[in-house]
Amino acid sequence: MGHLLGPRLRALRAASGRTVAAVATDAGLSVPYVANLENGRGNPTVDALTRLAEALGTTLTVEFAEHVAEPAELPAALVRLGRTTAFRRDAAALAEATGQDPAELPGRLLDVLARLAALTGRDLAEPDWLRLLDALLLITLHPRGRGRAPADDATGARPD
Repeated sequence: MGHLLGPRLRALRAASGRTVAAVATDAGLSVPYVANLENGRGNPTVDALTRLAEALGTTLTVEFAEHVAEPAELPAALVRLGRTTAFRRDAAALAEATGQDPAELPGRLLDVLARLAALTGRDLAEPDWLRLLDALLLITLHPRGRGRAPADDATGARPD
């Protein structure tokens, strides 16, 4: 469980723009305890996880599943982006446009951005993260009609 829990906790915290200390205080837990959980160490109780979930503005859900995708590791630059007002504003816009839970979407969004960045094979800087986020916003908020012609097989270009 720890290998899935740590990145998820970090993503939720980063998406909320909060520090480990702030979340630990709100949950009534020690900073080292929460930091260890984020780093995949420790065996938290259900009570501790419930308190962390509440401190992060979400709820704890426990389920048995065949396979759960492991959250992506969040690079430091992406964690910093997750703390910005602009990120929270954009995540709220995406949540509203898609009907998703605004408390859950920021963490999922950070995970998706980290996975997209992994395809590039390099460390991304803040402007790169912002371009990826802008692309998601553009696609979600301003979709192009379904009547668009498919790409030309020979050139890959789309006739307009």
